[in-house]
Amino acid sequence: MKYLVCYCLIAIVLSACTSKVQVNVRWQEESPLAKEYAGVVVPPNIAPLNFVLPDSVSSSAIILTHGKHSLIAMEKGGAFIPGQKEWKELISFARGKEIQIEHCVKTEKGWAAYQPFTITVAEEPIEPYLVYRLIPPGYEKWHEMGIYQRNLETFEETEILANRRTDYNCINCHSFCNQSPDRMMLHMRAKHAGTLLIDHGKMTKLDTKTDQTISSLVYPYWHPEGQFIAYSVNDTRQLFHVHHSNRIEVVDYASDVVVYDIQRNELLTTPALFSKESMETFPAFSADGTKLYFCSASQQNMPMDYEKVRYHLCSIDFDAAHRTFGSRVDTLFHADANGKSVSFPRVSPDGRFLLMTLSDYGNFSIWHQEADLWMIDLQTRMAKEVAEWNSRSVESYHSWSSNSRWVVFSSRRGDGLYTRPYIAYMDRAGNTYKPFLLPQKESGFYRRFMFSYNIPELVKSPVELDNSLLVRKAVEGETVKIKGFR
Repeated sequence: MKYLVCYCLIAIVLSACTSKVQVNVRWQEESPLAKEYAGVVVPPNIAPLNFVLPDSVSSSAIILTHGKHSLIAMEKGGAFIPGQKEWKELISFARGKEIQIEHCVKTEKGWAAYQPFTITVAEEPIEPYLVYRLIPPGYEKWHEMGIYQRNLETFEETEILANRRTDYNCINCHSFCNQSPDRMMLHMRAKHAGTLLIDHGKMTKLDTKTDQTISSLVYPYWHPEGQFIAYSVNDTRQLFHVHHSNRIEVVDYASDVVVYDIQRNELLTTPALFSKESMETFPAFSADGTKLYFCSASQQNMPMDYEKVRYHLCSIDFDAAHRTFGSRVDTLFHADANGKSVSFPRVSPDGRFLLMTLSDYGNFSIWHQEADLWMIDLQTRMAKEVAEWNSRSVESYHSWSSNSRWVVFSSRRGDGLYTRPYIAYMDRAGNTYKPFLLPQKESGFYRRFMFSYNIPELVKSPVELDNSLLVRKAVEGETVKIKGFR
């Protein structure tokens, strides 16, 4: 039941296009929008948010106000999407401050308004581009997938490489050095298998399988100086559950970590990263490049004991100048002591925090309903759940902005099936805030879109490649064989 606070006419005459809303009744009730959007922090350069209603309400609007500046967005298809020009102006005025949002509904007595709520516009911008793979959610079909980029300041999406142009290869694991589109790589599997390495326009196709490694190189992470890329090599199998909340399991029968020297075209490793007694995977360099973080688990009898596999978070020193590793392995998060398994460690560019995904077992957390994001303060070594970013469904892959204030992560919280990209803010003190879903141009977009967003990576500018040349290099280009360990 809605409770009337006042009956006097409160005229709010604001225009967006030709629309006018005059509020004469105020309800004490919270807007159905508030649960999802109240308290959200947005970048000052983000495209208009999609304020999506749980249930469509005819003849409704939202009024967004900061000081003397306001705009109105009318409901369409169950969502309110402000005009790009008006939104850009409003968040520019509100940078570093709050915007009040009033949800209004047309009734027989005129316009009525729920209790207002606020969002905050951060001072710090986010990278203007997001790169991701679009793929059917089960990963078992390769017939249609591709790497795409989205301008976060608008709604423009462009193709980087789609597998329909490469004889329907599997395309995956795109990665960038310091969020720069000038240095990137991606893998292809099947007919035209290889790793495409792109360095300031120069394209090289690599054959990364050696006689010393159990597979081609996967799960890349660039050294900040750009000379090295850390990878894992994995003997991976995919399993499907008949009756289980986690639909798919991907398990490693064996895995190791190596470092690829781009200039010398050869691999580096050390016994701590390359042994039969343990499985090592998901490498990630520290912000200054002096440490290599990785996940490590004791070897188990696979696949029977897949639920016993729990990965610790470890690190080892790395000397880039001498291409050597330290002799001591440091364990930052002990899986057995915490009853959780680590995947996807990613260090903030300022070197202060490490974000990771924790699940009950294994390392393929993108299909684990219990998977959540956790943060380690690298100064105190304290680990805690990022409760503001987690949900009852899957949170998995994530990437940092170059200023360490923004994180983009994959989540299945919408319907439990498709991964969608969510954007979240963290201030300099390490406080985290409610995330929001990547905005789209059209209302109801995510209800209709039948692809998952995989590996969202922030980049500082658009990937500008000759697409025809990239396809030719991928399909017809000469493959360079990398060298094994020195």
